[in-house]
Amino acid sequence: MNKKYKILGKVQGVFFRKSTQEKAQEIGVKGWVKNEPDGSVLTVIQGNEEQVKAMEKWLKHGPPQAEVTALLLLSEGYDLKHDTFEIKR
Repeated sequence: MNKKYKILGKVQGVFFRKSTQEKAQEIGVKGWVKNEPDGSVLTVIQGNEEQVKAMEKWLKHGPPQAEVTALLLLSEGYDLKHDTFEIKR
């Protein structure tokens, strides 16, 4: 299962990417996370349904310093495979 999300709110400068990577590794999902020029964060999550749902639940709040106002599902179901969970610059 693959999903791509856009996270809105106070999500840059609050360790969102690093915390997302740590949570992804804990849950066991693959993919990536990166900051966008508009102040949002993009992430691709790849794993089984249970893992993706757990990650989605975490993304709705993020790390303690973050203030997530919206979690938008951009797309799902594409086939690009990831071996790790990385922070893109």
